[in-house]
Amino acid sequence: MPSDGFTTCLWFDGQAEEAAAYYVSIFKNSRIGRVTHYGEDMPQSAGSVLTVEFVANGHQFIALNGGPQFTFTEAISFQILCEDQDEIDYYWKSLTEGGGEPGSCGWLKDRFGVSWQVEPAALLDMVSDPDPQKSARVFAAMMPMGKLDLAELRKAYAGE
Repeated sequence: MPSDGFTTCLWFDGQAEEAAAYYVSIFKNSRIGRVTHYGEDMPQSAGSVLTVEFVANGHQFIALNGGPQFTFTEAISFQILCEDQDEIDYYWKSLTEGGGEPGSCGWLKDRFGVSWQVEPAALLDMVSDPDPQKSARVFAAMMPMGKLDLAELRKAYAGE
């Protein structure tokens, strides 16, 4: 896989293949690339998966089976900008199924502990509107939400 820009490395404890297949199944424009394996005299069992290169939604990743030393935190997350409520619902359901955890304000953790922000593409425009009342209403409507409700955000923006 030739690389343009950055490749994001995700550290797993034995779930690199499972995670790569999971992400490729959710996002369009995705595929699995090269899979490498641990050899003799390496930290994990010889023959077990070391890395899996994959593309998800056009973004390049490498999943690394590095062991239990490091885990994911909310300090790093991936934003999915959605065009409509159907897209929000799809990603929310797909990324929380199988043990994922819904969060607040459009945030969630998938079953591997990776954090995602599933939000409407229009949200940034609404919360950065030059009218401070509009942006405050949208922000106030968003704060108690788990999965974001685009219709409710639009109502808040309009002052309804």
